[in-house]
Formats: sequence, structure tokens, C-alpha cells
Amino acid sequence: MSERTESQIQERANAPSGLFPAMLALGAGGLCIGTGEFAPMSLLPDLAQGTHVSVPAAGGYISAYAAGVVIGAPMIAVAAARLPRKALLMILLLIALLGYACSAAAWSYTSMLTARFIAGLPHGAWYGVAALVAASMVPAGQKARYIGYVMLGLAVANVAGVPLVTWAGQSLGWRVSFMIVSAGLVATGVLVSLFIPEVAADKKSSPLKELGALRRPQVLMTFAVASVGFAGMFAVYSFITPALTEVSGFNMAAVPLILVLWGVGMVTGNIIGGRLADRALIPAIYGMLVWNLIMLVLFALVAQWKFPALIALFLLGNGFALVPALQSHMMNIAGDAQTLASSLTHSAFNISNALGAAFGGLAIAAGGSWISTGWVGAAFAVIALVLMYLSVHITRRSQF
Repeated sequence: MSERTESQIQERANAPSGLFPAMLALGAGGLCIGTGEFAPMSLLPDLAQGTHVSVPAAGGYISAYAAGVVIGAPMIAVAAARLPRKALLMILLLIALLGYACSAAAWSYTSMLTARFIAGLPHGAWYGVAALVAASMVPAGQKARYIGYVMLGLAVANVAGVPLVTWAGQSLGWRVSFMIVSAGLVATGVLVSLFIPEVAADKKSSPLKELGALRRPQVLMTFAVASVGFAGMFAVYSFITPALTEVSGFNMAAVPLILVLWGVGMVTGNIIGGRLADRALIPAIYGMLVWNLIMLVLFALVAQWKFPALIALFLLGNGFALVPALQSHMMNIAGDAQTLASSLTHSAFNISNALGAAFGGLAIAAGGSWISTGWVGAAFAVIALVLMYLSVHITRRSQF
């Protein structure tokens, strides 16, 4: 089998103060990094004014962060293949802290662009390494569940972190928003130092072996699934404000609360998805992809009405259940290249973000309504299902 055998899995690490504080530390990092990723999207006009550029030009700050994620995840994973996991987590927090401190001090377009790129570099590696650490502390049958708990930080960021930091940035100045994220990263560093066990890197790991994951067809196919599997969700999310105000008929003031509802859907989906993946991983992935397909179609059909739109958005948020399942699957098929494969998943999610926004924008520019992004997302979901079938087929063939 290409799935990792029990002999390949390291012995369970014992958290010094118990599992709950350790998971709290990992989740806190996810909360800070997730908040720092999404909050600037809501503050673009403020960032544009503060760095003396137009709002469209300030969109480059979002692209710079995404570029940092896509480049940083594999680069850091390969370079740090032999570092102990706890030390690597602390280094990633320091890089993120540097990025956000520079963001708070930025004075021009170039300085902000550079700061956002630096802030994005540790994003994918953090979630990837945190998932590995979480998996190392629990039995194999609970791995996906606890990977899901790591990702809860990102889901909670959309419920609480982003609204709070956005409010602070709008009320007290955009620099304050980056200062809050920086303070959160410092607090996370304290939690990691106190509660995360010493987890050695895989003794068989090396930069060359990590890069060897890129020669595995099933790894590349799973990367492709993750790269398009969330594009539908991001196609809708990227244009959700005009969809809610101009099609569904909500007031602008209601949009933040509706996005909290979406975030609550992400939290519940994340918890449920991890449990389903532990029971039957591959069927769970198929089921979640089908769920996303159905919910994206539902959004396109009913979002013109207020109450059905709310239901559709909550159910779309549940599609976040796919994250721990795909993360667990990638770790299973990665062999000795655990750090790279685990981090690549999050590079793929940012590719999904770019694809969803780009193709959603093309549909609208071609004359589609603001909710036509649901149909765009449905098309991506179909592609993801096909890619997942090919991935499983390749994996099965490699077993013989």
C-alpha cells in the first residue's frame, strides 16, 4: 500500500501539560494567521489610503500574501526537513511576527507589498507542521479529527478574529489591526513553548526526500484536488458582499453578521469533517466534494431570497469539512516527505483562492449576476471530483 503503515508512524508524543493546552496552542497560531490573512481584505480602502495608492492597486497586497504562501510552504518544508517540529513552529511564528510588524510600520506601496509577502511565507508551513504535531500526539484512528481541531483556528478567525481586527482597524487605524495580530503571535509563541512536546523530525527525512514527494503521481493529483476543490467556495466568497446587497437585498450593515454565520458553518463543518474522515477517509472526501457541488448549485438557485441565501451560505461554510480530510489523505500518501506534502496542501488552498476569484470575476464580467459565482463553483467541484477519482485510481494501481 502507498498509505503509511504503522511502522512508518512515529511513536506518540506526550504533551507536557496534556492534549487540550497543546491543541489550544496550535489553534491559536491558526487563529492569528487566519485573521492576518483575511482581515486586510476588509481593510483595503484604509490600506490604500495609508500607502497612497488606489484600491485596485492595494489588491496587490492580497496577491503578495498569497504568493508568499505558495512559495513559502514548499521552500520552508524542504529547507527545514530535519528540524525538530517545536523549533520549526517557533521559527515560523518569528517569520510571521516579522511580517506583521513590518506591515504595521509600512509607509509605502513597496514596503507594504514586501511585508505582506513575508507574512505569507510561514502560512502553509505552519498549518502543515501543526497538523503533523497534532497527529503525533493522538492514536492513528483520531488523526483527522485532531487535524481538524488545528484548522479550527482558521475557522474561528472568520467568526471572531476577522470581525474584531477589522473593527479595530477601521476605528483605531489600520496599523492597529496588524499590531493586534503581532501580539497574538507573541502569545502563541508563549503557548507553544509551554505546551507543545518536543517532536523530532522523521530520521529518514532530508531535503531530497521531501522533494521526492513531487515524483509521486498520487501526491500531485491530491494537490490538484485541493487546488480546485475550494475554488468554488472562494468564487462565492470573493463577491459575497455585492451578491448579498444587490441580489439578496440585505443592507450593507448586515454583511459582517452574515459572514459570521458563514464562519460558524466552517467551524461545525471542520469538526464533523475530521470525525467522518477518521471513520472512512476516501468516502468522506468524495462525500464532501459532492456536498460542495450541491450547495454551490443551491446558492446559485436560491440566493436571490434572503432566508434561503442565509441557509445556503451556512451550508456552504460546512464544506470546510474537506480541509482535515484532504490534509490527512495527503499525509497518508506522502511517505517520508511528510513536511512538504502537509504544507503543500495549504499552498493548494491559496491557488484555489486565486482561481475562484479570477473565474468568478470572469463570469460576472461576461454578464452573469453576482450569484452566478455559484455555477462557477459547481464547475470547479465537478473537476475536483474527477481529479479525486483519478488520484484514487493511481494510488490503487501503485499498490500492485
